[in-house]
Amino acid sequence: MKLKRTVLATIALAFLFVGCANKDEVAEFNKPALYWYKKIGKSISDGNMDKADAYYISLKSEHMRSPLMPTAIMMLAHAHMNKEEYLLANYYLDEYNKRFGEEQSREYTDFMKLKAAFLGVKDVYKDQKLIMDSIANANRYLVRYPGSEYTPLVNTILIRLHMSQYLLNENIAALYERTGKPDAAEIYREKNSDSVVEMTDITPPEKGIIGKIFD
Repeated sequence: MKLKRTVLATIALAFLFVGCANKDEVAEFNKPALYWYKKIGKSISDGNMDKADAYYISLKSEHMRSPLMPTAIMMLAHAHMNKEEYLLANYYLDEYNKRFGEEQSREYTDFMKLKAAFLGVKDVYKDQKLIMDSIANANRYLVRYPGSEYTPLVNTILIRLHMSQYLLNENIAALYERTGKPDAAEIYREKNSDSVVEMTDITPPEKGIIGKIFD
């Protein structure tokens, strides 16, 4: 819920940005859907995602049922993902699923959401919940879409998440051992006993930074 509020606040600020970018610029409204669509595309091409988000709000508020809406939403989702703005990418993917999600399209959008979450892991110490949630979502995806063309990629994501979780637990256990807390170390090693991967399956990052497994 907190992340959702953050995303919505970001988009709201983007809308204000367009309105305040130029005090001499007359506010635009009541434009055809194609006008807003082209504005979104031009802003994305220019790398100005604040304006692209704000133009989407105009398209949505004035032409919610336009046939251009699905393409605009996916265009924005991909653009934010390319900018490594994964929370905003997820926002648009959720928008697409709510408005246009059918079984065939959801297979793709659910994969993109999983990919965005995976790429959004920046610090395995701070993002432990995101890692666990992503593992659960990846397993649900494999059950929901058996035989999906994205299955190999989902399996790759899943294995890398398990590897990261394993290394994280091992690193924490080693820390507890160094500080003279063997009982706490055993708790984290016990967590790894049920892992689908083993230490022999993993090549630890050369620099000792667990997060490098995502590079």
